[in-house]
Amino acid sequence: MSIPVAERIVLGVDRSLSGRRWIDGAGDARAGLAMAQAHGLPEIVGRLLAARGLGTDDVDLYLEPRLAALLPDPSHLLDMDRAVAALLAAVDAKQKIAVFGDYDVDGATSSALLSRFFNSIGVPLRIYIPDRMKEGYGPNSAAFAKLKEEGCKTIITVDCGITAYEPLKFAKQAGLDVVVIDHHVAEAGLPDAVAIVNPNRIDETSPHRQLAAVGVAFLLVVALNRALRASGYYKRMNIAEPNLLGWLDIVALGTVADVVPLTGLNRALVAQGLKVLAKRSNAGMRALADVARIDEAPEAYHLGFIMGPRVNAGGRVGECELGARLLATDDDAEAREIAAKLDAYNKDRQSIEEGILNDAMARAEAEAMAGGGSLAFVAGAGWHPGVIGIVASRLKDRFNRVACVAAVNNGVATGSGRSMPGFDLGAAVIAARHSGLLITGGGHAMAAGFSCKEEKLSEFRAFLDERVARHVATSGSLQPSLHIDGTLELGGCTLDLVQQLGRLGPFGSGNSEPRFVLSGVRVAKADQVGANHVRAILTSAAGGRLSTIAFRCLDTPLGHALMDRSGAPLHIAGRLNENNWQGRSSVQLMIDDAAYVN
Repeated sequence: MSIPVAERIVLGVDRSLSGRRWIDGAGDARAGLAMAQAHGLPEIVGRLLAARGLGTDDVDLYLEPRLAALLPDPSHLLDMDRAVAALLAAVDAKQKIAVFGDYDVDGATSSALLSRFFNSIGVPLRIYIPDRMKEGYGPNSAAFAKLKEEGCKTIITVDCGITAYEPLKFAKQAGLDVVVIDHHVAEAGLPDAVAIVNPNRIDETSPHRQLAAVGVAFLLVVALNRALRASGYYKRMNIAEPNLLGWLDIVALGTVADVVPLTGLNRALVAQGLKVLAKRSNAGMRALADVARIDEAPEAYHLGFIMGPRVNAGGRVGECELGARLLATDDDAEAREIAAKLDAYNKDRQSIEEGILNDAMARAEAEAMAGGGSLAFVAGAGWHPGVIGIVASRLKDRFNRVACVAAVNNGVATGSGRSMPGFDLGAAVIAARHSGLLITGGGHAMAAGFSCKEEKLSEFRAFLDERVARHVATSGSLQPSLHIDGTLELGGCTLDLVQQLGRLGPFGSGNSEPRFVLSGVRVAKADQVGANHVRAILTSAAGGRLSTIAFRCLDTPLGHALMDRSGAPLHIAGRLNENNWQGRSSVQLMIDDAAYVN
């Protein structure tokens, strides 16, 4: 079967050492050259821009994403004006307002953003983050009852609420006004609320469906600020209008940590947010950077892999409200104290995760050897539900399959799943809930969460397995692919190239770092770093040497190939970055994959 032009296989690698097909992602050479010449860019940058589907007129805004050009009118979202009207009425009536947020980074940043805004206009906001172990995900009637007892009249849910039918019905009967700010996939029937702002409502026509909840919350803040200004609120109250752009570091953290595509508006929010973060003006973000020992210019990597996991740690294995409290405070001492707690919880999370991951891997490997179906699905009694999402992601990467992990406690299985491109796991989980197999369930195409009674777990697994098998039968394999942007010689891996490539950032989901292949290189030296990483020096017949590192691969085929002393030639795929050590800069390759030369 011929392969479409957009999916030509690179160097004949149909199945790499990690089981992936290498797909040519390079842009059109002529279009890339034209862009490079028109904008005074290196040709390779022009080709990468072309590969991202950009035209010559799009280049300037892509290289310098500006909110002034990309921020939409918030009122284009359904129910935004109703939400603003309800919140303005609550402010005018001096009602007590609460924000009910999810316990992950997106929920914490959304809650902190709203807290900062309302505090800046003289309206203290009550932050409520549910306890993962005791309350589970999303709004619940007991929490709403508690907030009403405290005197709250209006509640804003962030990063949750779109499927909270019964809790929102209870809230309405209790006389509470609820505004839902969410981004998760909605169903045809919406819960009963004063307003539901969600770019992923079925009836929504917004082009900004890829926003994280914190992005939607930022649009709400923009709309509220505009309405307050128009009403004369700031003059009447004799207070300064808040600088909304000063909170973009919080927005950037939630956007990157929630792994939404860094394209369009999201990319602008993150690019501008990183500039704010570099100023270290937010006490919580500053304390977080310090405890994580970040001593270089912040990038999206730091948000997603260093700061985000620490904020998440409170919701996973510690005190769920800590992340939101950290990001909302202006007290340096409090920020340092909370950041230290989150850092300690993150270490606890890593330890818990390692134990469960080892157990889950062993079970999944045993089932795979026994022909265990179309997906990796494991469950364990007593597993901590706070780390199962991470473990599911690791299983998906290891077995190249849709993966679900469930923690069984007190007769209830709480699970998390990660999908492969092409299979909508969120839709499958929602279908299982409609079939009566689940207590709760929902999510996105690539990730989902669920809970079910222990006795229904095997039936739910069979339901998912049948769906995955049917998809494979009708649409082909779910074999993962790795997009390659080009090939390089070792001598071409220079600091100047790394700096030119950096202009395409911030990098993340939807705007991945450029990935290149070094063809036919050999490993001159390799050794283990840490518990499961491999560091290697590459050489080639044409000369040159390059330092590399491959993470979490020691016990995988990739790790075995790098540690092999035979000197067999390899095609190595990875991303170039600048490594700073003791005041010296050098180029390093972050290895993603490899294949033996045929």
